[in-house]
Amino acid sequence: MKSPFYSTSRFPKTCVNTGHSASTCIKSTRISRTGIISAALLILCVSISSAGAQPSNPLGADARAASIGGVIFRAQCATCHGADAKGISSIETPDLTLLWTQAGISDGSVFESIKQGVPGSIMPAHGFPDTELWMLVSYLRSISVAGSSTPFTGDELNGRKLFNANCGQCHRVDGAGGSLGPSLTGITSRRSQELLSNSVRDSNALIARGYKPISFRNSENKLVQGVIKSEDAFSIQIMELNQKLSAFMKSDIAQINRDVSSVMPSFSVAELSDSELSDILSFLNTTR
Repeated sequence: MKSPFYSTSRFPKTCVNTGHSASTCIKSTRISRTGIISAALLILCVSISSAGAQPSNPLGADARAASIGGVIFRAQCATCHGADAKGISSIETPDLTLLWTQAGISDGSVFESIKQGVPGSIMPAHGFPDTELWMLVSYLRSISVAGSSTPFTGDELNGRKLFNANCGQCHRVDGAGGSLGPSLTGITSRRSQELLSNSVRDSNALIARGYKPISFRNSENKLVQGVIKSEDAFSIQIMELNQKLSAFMKSDIAQINRDVSSVMPSFSVAELSDSELSDILSFLNTTR
């Protein structure tokens, strides 16, 4: 992917602020995915040779870096991560405002994740200059809720019992449990407590990618219900409610009904009190 900044070759050979070569300086530029997004940026001079592969952000003390990083983010990252960086449920991207709530996360590790991509995910590597990557890190730091996120105050042990009784048949944690719903290991590092609570109270509020509900009648006129695992023009593979993987030719299906409710039930306060829900979330917060 091309850098969102134009080349500095058209600038003077030396930076008027630092005397460094102009190739290490950013003066003003436009950022655009479609040629219609532009932003005039303040002068920011840094040495690229000293900006990369560091555990801490060399631009961390410069407020302008976060501002410019926000422009880069909105132009290059918001399509997948959302304009507010809180993720997009349809493609199951994480809430980036929660990055620094995860154990072991540092500016350096975020820098490397952006630069190298995330193996096994839709997150690609990015070939931006190190300076621009650090600007992105600065921006993500500036919107991070780390240190101000709502603490988990529930009973973890009781939460484990409640999870096993109410959730474990369909969801996995730490390799154990069902497969009809998504794995919830480490879910509290990707989704806020508020979003998770809302999903329990209203299961249709957030349906993860790869778990969209579906129903239809097969060639034997039997009602089939489950979640879509894969689909092409001719066939569809689903996991049925009994957690059996099944494949069907679309030519054998009279009508596919996609406008159906989540296969996960919604839990009212009468069925699962706020205190019990807090216990479950506190238990999930222990999984990594």
